Amino acid sequence: MVERQGGNVKGKRVHRAVAWGILGAGLLALAVHGVVAQAQMRAPAGAKIDAENKTSIPEGFREWPFLGAPLTPNALNDGKAGFPEFHYVYIEPAAYEHYKKTGEFPDGTTIVKELLLTKAGEHPDGSRDEVSGRGYFPDSFAGVDMMVKDTKKFAETNGWGFFNFGHKAPPYAASAAALPNDSCAFCHTANATYDMVFTKFYPILGKPE
Repeated sequence: MVERQGGNVKGKRVHRAVAWGILGAGLLALAVHGVVAQAQMRAPAGAKIDAENKTSIPEGFREWPFLGAPLTPNALNDGKAGFPEFHYVYIEPAAYEHYKKTGEFPDGTTIVKELLLTKAGEHPDGSRDEVSGRGYFPDSFAGVDMMVKDTKKFAETNGWGFFNFGHKAPPYAASAAALPNDSCAFCHTANATYDMVFTKFYPILGKPE
């Protein structure tokens, strides 16, 4: 009788140890998964530049932090706006986190500008009436431009490479080469608020004119 009770006690201890082992392994797996997930979230997801200074549009850029949406309607620019019409601007998450902490754009920063045409106007200035009032309202995608910071690769254009994937409806170009200095970089050098970026249009960046 005593021996049987001893065996039961020993068996319970073994079962308890196994249960604790399984629980510990499960908690460890969850912890590792959490660390990996956080690392993946922090890992830069910006554009990758190849040896020929070509790149492609990063997947999922529309899920990145949204900086703002400047608007240059064709109707207010004699039908010749350089970048009609809404400019939906996004920044790669890891670069944005770095910027929030330091106030600097790190190498690898990728900023994507997607153009959206406005809905057809009902007035001479291209505006229209909607339930919220008279104004300009986005309609369809119409192009992508992108800038990527790499102070070594793009030293001749103030540390940033500029790319145009077409000013047309999707699908956009699969890849694009860095534009010459007399293109986008020239305008940004002459007019951008801070480090080649028009931060004055994006209050979230905290650098007004």
